Amino acid sequence: MIDALKQYVLTDASLNRIELDQYTFDVDPRATKADIKRIFEDYYKVKVVRVNTYRPPAKKTRVGPYMGRRRAYKRAIVTL
Repeated sequence: MIDALKQYVLTDASLNRIELDQYTFDVDPRATKADIKRIFEDYYKVKVVRVNTYRPPAKKTRVGPYMGRRRAYKRAIVTL
């Protein structure tokens, strides 16, 4: 079940949220808020107050003459 958490996100915005006890992770697109909350509480032994999720749009990319898109992903902001 821990597979739903992919990686911790290190951006300027996510680093500013640490002061507010909010942590940002890339998660499996099929994971629900309830799944993410359960994983955090069981694995890290913390009390989760809120889980917010969002799906940023897939970005366009170019490789030579070919246009494509990066794979879409889902992010979760977990408030402790």
